[in-house]
Amino acid sequence: MALKPNVPKLLSLNAGFVDTMGFLMLHGLFTAHVTGNFVTLGASMAQGASGAVAKLLALPVFCVVVVAMRLLRYWLLAWGLPVLRTFLGLMLILLIVSAALAIYWGPFHDGDTWQAIATGMMLVTAMSIQNAVQKVHLSNAPPTTLMTGTTTQIMLDVADLLHGASGQQLADIKARLSVMASSLAAFAIGCMIGALAYLWVGVWCAVIPPLLVLWTSLLRDAVPAAIPQ
Repeated sequence: MALKPNVPKLLSLNAGFVDTMGFLMLHGLFTAHVTGNFVTLGASMAQGASGAVAKLLALPVFCVVVVAMRLLRYWLLAWGLPVLRTFLGLMLILLIVSAALAIYWGPFHDGDTWQAIATGMMLVTAMSIQNAVQKVHLSNAPPTTLMTGTTTQIMLDVADLLHGASGQQLADIKARLSVMASSLAAFAIGCMIGALAYLWVGVWCAVIPPLLVLWTSLLRDAVPAAIPQ
């Protein structure tokens, strides 16, 4: 019987897809890895490209949403309501709305129009919730929206293997490499599919992330074991 993909891998796939789709659709806006917008903002200003307003708004919107999700978590716990299911449900709603806006208003020929900014901030809000889900509910798993730290750890483990690890250290390295490499691969596959989908169907590719999150919500109990340190 085929194994079900777990929640972190699906979220990594989703993040890669949404980030690439947003970058292509919204003139260089990173919707998941929001700090990357500092770089693209500088490039936009230097080259006179559009989309600077959305890039400026992305980080403040991200911060406000993460704070709001933390406060919402306390409220949900106080009322005995499911936290992870609620967060995934909010993500699903936001991604459905984002898809509807992208299809109705897109394609976006100017990243500074209010339609493009509204669509971008809706995607940023959805991915802010995913970041909050990662930190609170999937802290044992690698990050799902940015891969620099994961890639660094993979290379450190490769170096340890080349140096010669044995015993428990070797077992820990192999277990950690398996988890982190699969997360990195899922993100990379999401990026590739996101780029191809945008090239093939344009803004209609925005219907795919809601389907991924819906699938994730059905697997919400598939929480990974701790990664060996």
